Amino acid sequence: MSPTDTDVSDVSGDPPSDMDWEHVQESAEFRQLRGRLRRFVFPMAALFLAWYLLYVLLADYAHGFMSTKIAGNFTVGLLFGLLQFVSTFLITWLYVRYANRKLDPLSERIREDIENPAAAKESE
Repeated sequence: MSPTDTDVSDVSGDPPSDMDWEHVQESAEFRQLRGRLRRFVFPMAALFLAWYLLYVLLADYAHGFMSTKIAGNFTVGLLFGLLQFVSTFLITWLYVRYANRKLDPLSERIREDIENPAAAKESE
């Protein structure tokens, strides 16, 4: 093979230039990957935005409730504010766990099919 030929196993990490990306995007595995991602991301984003909107609305319209002292000068508003950070880290942890179990194995198969199309055709 000459240096100008496209080699799928090129160590540069670049995808093959002659790849039919529309075919990959229309494949059942890619649609499944996109569906799995959306089933996690959209509900989680909606849940977090609702939680954040609740915090903002309470801070603006429920001053008495948000200024209720829990311990010393620690108020409900401070607790809710800190819980925003906690929920962000929780969502990140949940996503990493979900991706490791549901997304990464499927994306690895898709990548292998792209990098080694001959092996993908043999397994069909």
